[in-house]
Amino acid sequence: MPHALLVSGSLGQGHDVMARACADSLEARGWTTGTVDAMALLGQRAGTAGEAVFRRLLGLPGVYDAFHFSALRPGARIALLADAAARRRLLPALRALIGEQRPELVVSVFATATSAVNRLRDGPRPFRHLVLCTDVTPHRLWVQEETDLFLVTSEVAACGVRRYRPDAPVAVLPAPLRAPFYRPPSRAGARAELGVPAEARCVLLMSGAWGLGPLARTAAALADAGPHVLAVAGSNTELERRLRRAAAHRPRLHPFGWTDQVPALMSAADLVVTTSGDTCSEARALGRRLLLLDIVQGHGRDNLQHELELGHADVVSARPPDIVRSTLAALDRPAPAPAPSATPDGWRTGIAAALERVGLA
Repeated sequence: MPHALLVSGSLGQGHDVMARACADSLEARGWTTGTVDAMALLGQRAGTAGEAVFRRLLGLPGVYDAFHFSALRPGARIALLADAAARRRLLPALRALIGEQRPELVVSVFATATSAVNRLRDGPRPFRHLVLCTDVTPHRLWVQEETDLFLVTSEVAACGVRRYRPDAPVAVLPAPLRAPFYRPPSRAGARAELGVPAEARCVLLMSGAWGLGPLARTAAALADAGPHVLAVAGSNTELERRLRRAAAHRPRLHPFGWTDQVPALMSAADLVVTTSGDTCSEARALGRRLLLLDIVQGHGRDNLQHELELGHADVVSARPPDIVRSTLAALDRPAPAPAPSATPDGWRTGIAAALERVGLA
């Protein structure tokens, strides 16, 4: 039975979602899979420090923009040095994992891992290497010469890969969704379960796994303005506490921490207020309009512009009064129909074709 190793990264949840989608598709084809967190492979001290630095950069207006657009995008010396330092730490752990699991395929869904994986391809047991990136503009560290095939979710991203490697083999696939989004609950059923009146206006408010931005103040202000608000804190425990305090005297505010109910929350909502990212594909799959928070710097700016181009989306700053005003206006605009590509068939067909292209059909 063939085996695949998936290399993810714990900066947010998006990488893990993509790794799970790959694993599901491969397992449906008879593969076994294992998933590893590249941040954990860096070692507890280095991994924790790396996440702390990334969070700090995102929290300083303009700083991550500067690093992304002036260093990561062109592949400046500082970015290449950082990648080399991470690669040195990753190589021993990855070498041991590959020796233990003996994969025929490695799939990288995290940029930090790609160069390290490629350094191990000429070992005693060769394997194929795929890179999956759902950003609309992959930066330089995603694109390495030895990668067998790049999987992206838009033609714009394919152009981004070819910026660094003009002859790169690229496949454009539909964005993979978590399995429950292919079979979401009905709007009526979700609302009954969540305690949202059938005819009420309802907003889902979330901002990634880290709960970025002033979500607690925004959730309170939105609930005071009339709509029911399903507010998700993700892994941000302090934000969850603030949401629950705000909800104590606001019956229209429904707080959640880390939850696997997002398909139901999205089904219940008329509008999804969120950051640019994989949540947007999930919202479009269910036919929900988007209001995008301009919070995520760097690659988030590119992803946001792409979502606006796709339509049925608006953008707003992170100031709560602005979000309330834009939300109330967006609730009166038409929502899209559920995306016709929101079935597992397109993704699974794409994965099958990718395996065939690298000789693993």
